[in-house]
Amino acid sequence: MVRMSSFLGKFVKNRLIRKKIIKIIYTFFLGSLFIIGLTATGHSYTPPQNSLTNKNLFPATPDTPNNSSPNSSSLNNPSINNSSPNNSPTSCPTTNGMNPEVPVSILGQATNFKSQFDQQWQGMFLEFVSEVNAYLQPAPWPNISDRARLAKVPVIMYHDVLPQKEVSWDNTPQEITEHFELIKTQGLTPISLQQLVTHLQTGLPLPEKPIVLTFDDGYGGHYEYVYDLIKKYNYPAIFSIYTDGVGKDAIPNADRRPRGPRTHVSWEQLQEMKANPLIEIVAHSVTHPLDMRKLTDEQLKRELGESKQVLESKLGIPINYFTYPVGKNDDRVRRLVREAGYKAALAMHEDPKEEQLAGESDDLLAIGRWGQSRFQEAASKAWGGPALPKIGGTATFDFTAPIDMKKTTIDKTSLILISGGRPVTIHAKTRSQVPEIIAKTGAVAAVDGGFFSLEFLDSNQMIGPVLSQSTQQFVPGKEADVLRIKNRPLILISPNAVKFVPFDPSKHNDQAAITAELANTTDAFVGAAWLVRDGEAQPAKAFGNLFDFDATRHRAFWGINKSGQPVIGVSSDPVDSIELGKILVKAGYQDAVMLDSGASTSLAYKGDSLVGYTPRPVPHVVALMPSGNEKGADCNP
Repeated sequence: MVRMSSFLGKFVKNRLIRKKIIKIIYTFFLGSLFIIGLTATGHSYTPPQNSLTNKNLFPATPDTPNNSSPNSSSLNNPSINNSSPNNSPTSCPTTNGMNPEVPVSILGQATNFKSQFDQQWQGMFLEFVSEVNAYLQPAPWPNISDRARLAKVPVIMYHDVLPQKEVSWDNTPQEITEHFELIKTQGLTPISLQQLVTHLQTGLPLPEKPIVLTFDDGYGGHYEYVYDLIKKYNYPAIFSIYTDGVGKDAIPNADRRPRGPRTHVSWEQLQEMKANPLIEIVAHSVTHPLDMRKLTDEQLKRELGESKQVLESKLGIPINYFTYPVGKNDDRVRRLVREAGYKAALAMHEDPKEEQLAGESDDLLAIGRWGQSRFQEAASKAWGGPALPKIGGTATFDFTAPIDMKKTTIDKTSLILISGGRPVTIHAKTRSQVPEIIAKTGAVAAVDGGFFSLEFLDSNQMIGPVLSQSTQQFVPGKEADVLRIKNRPLILISPNAVKFVPFDPSKHNDQAAITAELANTTDAFVGAAWLVRDGEAQPAKAFGNLFDFDATRHRAFWGINKSGQPVIGVSSDPVDSIELGKILVKAGYQDAVMLDSGASTSLAYKGDSLVGYTPRPVPHVVALMPSGNEKGADCNP
């Protein structure tokens, strides 16, 4: 692997792209060997059916829609009914979504592996092509990519580390250890500065919860305490060095160190640290001036140029990045940073209210950071951003990802998005709150689903046809209803795919026609409208005669993101449908459909409602079931 990386390094300079190429080659090599061995056995095997195909996810319930009426529905009636009768709970899914009565042989597992390998190989290749395409089309330097601005990457700034703090911005080794433990327990991934800069330029994807760790001024405590912790936890970190302080007891800011000089790392220690691939060394000026804006051009050129030259000469490595002492900079300082040959620079704000996530920065020459005192707040915001759009190939779906909830704000509109798992629908016997509907089903999350009749308090009659695994029944829509919802999105779900097609009342009110659209369809219903279609936000004309589509309301929606994963969500702020479509494109949706919204807008996660009001009870939800060994919200291990 090391030799392969060295060989590729001659042709591919970007480390992230090199790692992706190696991963694809390695996976293809191992998978090919396995498949060759499987083929050599000469056996044939029919793998066990997924329980979704067998409709074992829910027990059979013969209930049919009750108290229906074609003349009153949530499609055009804004009235609210707060009646919430209880539903009979459904059962948790079988382990791993497989029928436990069917034995799985080793050969069967191998056959399943081959099928999964084919899908994984295609997905990896398309993902790689997308990443190369993004890498080859960066934003003009030093601008930040629009895709990167959607991510939320906190860059944490530390200073000295010593057994007993002397000033508020010092840290003890115990505090650093606690931060590193929090990174591990909360599932964050520390990334290098090179990764961050590449991401900011290109929008290349980052881990789900990225964070950057930076240590300023080159104190002795960085080597004595932090370096050992970095090796223990295997976290990359950035050390900003001002060259006049190396190997000395020095005071970078004389008026801010009441107890006198601090120890600093030596050149020998820096030589040891720079040899570790987890460590990045960054220039931090020569003398650590308090305000670089007050220096003359000649003084700035010395601080910028000499510090770069000395570090490169002493350490034998390129120095591509700069950190502003005390974070202070302006257009003139940034211009000279550019002329000195730096590719990016780290800044800071003395006012915590002005601290920025990396994607919020003005450009690559002023990347914002958060002070260590706000570590927990910054860490809670971490999000690697939406996936890249896949280029070429056929649509692929991923129903194996763990279910994850995140809150984000795009274009000043707050959203709650829940992604991952396997999408299903639940058609309840009566109308209830969403958390009640999914109780005891094993679903981790759910959003309110399609439109329904409002004439009777306990009606579960849907507008248009509905097929749900919870009832294992296809219920056609009323004739008067289906004519009014022509060309609205018909959502079809199978065990391994989702399809959105324009609803045709002349044929789609029949189960056979629906199955003809998507093989092994297990769930079907009609949504309100496309918000995003084939990666494009929909214009006003696409909403036709939909009531209040251009009004600002709370909205519920679901769809598939560019990684092929299901995503359900709501807008926490009122928003019109056209604007919401634009927002969901930025959030990474490939297709998104609006669901029953306004008073019905509901979202539940792990048994709790995530909306700050009591919504109208509903009879239908789109739910996310855990896949693999992931445990459902209400299921016992």
